[in-house]
Amino acid sequence: MAKLANAYLKQNRLSDVLSAIQAMAIYKFYKLDFAGWSDRISGDSEKADHWRSVFEEHPEFFRLDSSRQKASLVLRRQKPKRFDVDKQAIISSAEFYAHPQKDRVSRAPLQENEVMVLLSTAISLHERALSQSAHNRWIVEQIRISIMGLVPIITFLAGVYLVG
Repeated sequence: MAKLANAYLKQNRLSDVLSAIQAMAIYKFYKLDFAGWSDRISGDSEKADHWRSVFEEHPEFFRLDSSRQKASLVLRRQKPKRFDVDKQAIISSAEFYAHPQKDRVSRAPLQENEVMVLLSTAISLHERALSQSAHNRWIVEQIRISIMGLVPIITFLAGVYLVG
């Protein structure tokens, strides 16, 4: 299969990006491995490779950690790590540093308006990709028609040259 110039043109890609944004925006932990996100998003941890490719092909929304084994939303990564997942509450810096289980502290889930901005952006990028693809098909078709129109002229000129 030929590589598409724009990842949004892949089948079901918009729905995958929208689903990932929604799950990653509100789950208590901001960063999981691919199998974890796969299970959270699609209910099937066996699709981890699929979700890894979605995350890698859409850096406008997703980032991998330095070991490239976990993914998160770019916007959520910008929030301070002050969300106690057990209390479901923001904690102070002092509480964070005193927290006995730092692995139970994450970044706060996104607010509804933040999620809506990300979803709208994904839809807009998808629409632009479709529009650009349609424009490119029109240009290719015009070139093809022009070439097909030149074939009889070239054939005629070649015949005149060879006869004359």
